Amino acid sequence: MRTFEELVAEGAAVPTEGWDFSWLVGRATEERPPWGWRGLLADRLGSALGSLDLQTGGGEVYAEALTRAERQPGRVAATESWPPNLALARRRLAEWGGEVAEVADDGPLPFPDATFDLVSSRHPTVQRWDEIARVLAPGGSHLCQGIGSGTHRVLAEALLGPLPGADEPTGALAAEAARTAGLQVVDLRAWRCRVEFHDVGAVVHFLRKVVWTVPDFSVERYRPQLAEVHRRIEREGAFVSWSQRYLIEARRPS
Repeated sequence: MRTFEELVAEGAAVPTEGWDFSWLVGRATEERPPWGWRGLLADRLGSALGSLDLQTGGGEVYAEALTRAERQPGRVAATESWPPNLALARRRLAEWGGEVAEVADDGPLPFPDATFDLVSSRHPTVQRWDEIARVLAPGGSHLCQGIGSGTHRVLAEALLGPLPGADEPTGALAAEAARTAGLQVVDLRAWRCRVEFHDVGAVVHFLRKVVWTVPDFSVERYRPQLAEVHRRIEREGAFVSWSQRYLIEARRPS
């Protein structure tokens, strides 16, 4: 059995570029929402003339949906803010002639008005609904799977202690913002997903990759808390946390 120090060192050494969580296979599990994001996006891509994926990460999920789509959009575009992911996305989406623009997550989109009939985003850190509405063509849709308030609160509190405030109805707030931007909300759903970490190395890798869970995370800063997580996993077999997901589809009126 590997020791705490060995597991922590292993989790700290794994590269975090891109949005690929395959290193966690066999070490952590996460329940998925029932709507199936990749299949849903592939279905929408099959009828899109022009598609834009916001905050695409390394383009992994977008590329998989493009591969599964029955027909390819005439124009494929994406945005990303982190340079290492930007390079990955450009290589990955080159197969579809994809253009990937470097754009701050809260910045304006470098595209003309009414350019795309599909704008997608999976787990965006922020949503510029005014910009989304602007670049959507009349009758076009924005499809988003967002991260709900309270996601991994259990994990965060294991390191930070009790956090103030209650969880917010994130999907409802997103719907309100979409309507304020002039869009029609045609679908809104939410789901609570069980997450299990089976060793502390998986916890370390996850916290290094999903940096907003514990924004100042480092192994050195949180070693005592990580040791307690390790002991809990040894006692109970897994550390259980929860993620919140919502799905929203909003359409620009024709």
